[in-house]
Amino acid sequence: MISKKVGIVESIKHSDDDLQDIRVNVGGQSQRAYNYPKMTGEVSIGDKVVLNTTAVELSLGTGGYHFVISNLNNMESDLDADGHIMKLRYTPYQIVVDSVEDHESKYHDIINNFESLDKLPVVVGTLHSMLTPFVASYKRNNPNKKIAYIMTDGAALPLYLSLNVKNLKQKGLIDSTITIGNAFGGDYECINIYTALITAKEIAKADVVFVSMGPGIAGTGTKYGFTGIEQGPILDAVKKLGGAPIAIPRISFADKRDRHQGISHHSITVFDKIVNVDVNIPITIYEDEKLNKIKAQIKENKLDEKHNIVFIKNNKCKEDLEYFGLKVKSMGRNYDEDSEFFDSASSAAYYLMEVCHD
Repeated sequence: MISKKVGIVESIKHSDDDLQDIRVNVGGQSQRAYNYPKMTGEVSIGDKVVLNTTAVELSLGTGGYHFVISNLNNMESDLDADGHIMKLRYTPYQIVVDSVEDHESKYHDIINNFESLDKLPVVVGTLHSMLTPFVASYKRNNPNKKIAYIMTDGAALPLYLSLNVKNLKQKGLIDSTITIGNAFGGDYECINIYTALITAKEIAKADVVFVSMGPGIAGTGTKYGFTGIEQGPILDAVKKLGGAPIAIPRISFADKRDRHQGISHHSITVFDKIVNVDVNIPITIYEDEKLNKIKAQIKENKLDEKHNIVFIKNNKCKEDLEYFGLKVKSMGRNYDEDSEFFDSASSAAYYLMEVCHD
């Protein structure tokens, strides 16, 4: 289940309080590793570290590096937390967080007294790479409105792994972060999506909420075997709490796999089989051949009978990204190589401006 090796820290390429990008000598070879200082302590050059090398040995697409399990030169650390809620529960890495729901939390009564999201727009994506184009398009046109990002535990668990989030926060484009389930590291820690949505509205005072997993996604090529299936229950939760659910469809014409051509089978499964409520689905208007394929998929799966499909004219995604100096990549492809994928997230922002404007 797990492969471990011992390595020596050779160099530190980048280091901050959340993440260290290091190079370690493992069996005479220099290899990349990540260290989370808040979990395993800060490492220094020359330190001997125990590494989780599993992902590299499996040649996983999102695992081209090792993770530090422990630093043999700095083994001990002291408890530094006020809360009582555990994440990564019943594992050697379990951590305590100051969860908003905790009975001793200053936010406890706010969570307890919640009534409704009052039609707060909540945009739900699947891949983490949908976050940046949405934020760029929304913030360029609404610079004074607040965005809260909720990261689920569908992929990476530490928020610290996302350099996208760090960059967007440093640029002032994301106003607050919330981590749920066993994901951790946000400005606010929550037990589940319901309390996270409440937190976004009542505590973070967000004007719009974006929800997706962190970096990475698990897929198997089967109808139901992918972590992005969480999009359905999240959309249900938004509607249940009185919010306005907006779903980003996964769309691509660059993916070589037939099941991801046009509207991905992931999105079709969620919209057809998983979500129990009607939701708003913005679709970018493309040239005829691509748009005709998408319309045929919508008709074949009767998605327009179940949901509110809205076609959005949007050719500004790349311009919005460049305005903020942002770069995007998904499945190894940048904007020019897979523009429809990123346009889909951007169009959710333009949908909000067209339909959900004040």
